[in-house]
Amino acid sequence: MSNENYLNHPTFGLLFRVCLVGEGQELFATLYAHRLFFVVRNDANGLSFEPIGRIEAKQMLDQRLRIIRRTGEQSEYDRLQKTYKQAF
Repeated sequence: MSNENYLNHPTFGLLFRVCLVGEGQELFATLYAHRLFFVVRNDANGLSFEPIGRIEAKQMLDQRLRIIRRTGEQSEYDRLQKTYKQAF
């Protein structure tokens, strides 16, 4: 079973899910360039896309890696570490 999730952004095309970043919030990046990042919120109003900078996305991913390392989910940690190296 694959954990890969994709969304179609109305302007920037296909985005892939990098990781969860909070309650109802996920970090997505453009599929091909890995240069544009978005926090996608899913609430009662539907999906909303908030563009964020690379530094902020890096900080969110760093924080998520710390959380996962503490919980001991090695396969998830390895997957995120690979994504981290590709994007930053």
